[in-house]
Amino acid sequence: MSLSFKERLKHNLYILFFGLTKVRLILFCRPKIIDITNNEVILSVPLNRKTRNHVGSMYIGAMTVGVDLVTGLTAMLSIRKSKRNIVVIFKDLNATFFKRAEGNTHFICRYLSEIEQAVQEVIKTKNRVNIEVPVIAIVPEKLGDEPIAEFKITLSMKEK
Repeated sequence: MSLSFKERLKHNLYILFFGLTKVRLILFCRPKIIDITNNEVILSVPLNRKTRNHVGSMYIGAMTVGVDLVTGLTAMLSIRKSKRNIVVIFKDLNATFFKRAEGNTHFICRYLSEIEQAVQEVIKTKNRVNIEVPVIAIVPEKLGDEPIAEFKITLSMKEK
């Protein structure tokens, strides 16, 4: 099941608001939710003059924003369902690059059920839970579904 236009708009407005009020770098990169299904969350960061580096591909900082946001948003979906006050931070990031991101880059998180389980563990144990989340990056307009990079970001959650 994919997002309706109204749901996608709601999520994108949330990202815009979060960028305006909390993390200005998110606003600077202009990410957009492409789709949220039961299996994956897809977020796009445009390649433009703000996100482009000196060789014409996406700057690593802009890619990090995409990874951070797609993982954080995936966690926030589970946290909102739980209606608990769980704080999310990121502990570390590992990146492997295969090709340059020479177009709008999609960041895909397919770890929804594992993140949901981690949220339930936080609620049950009241302890901090760390989970390593894989994210892939693709440039669909240039390379289709071929990954240009793989990331592993450790999501750390604790109930406040």
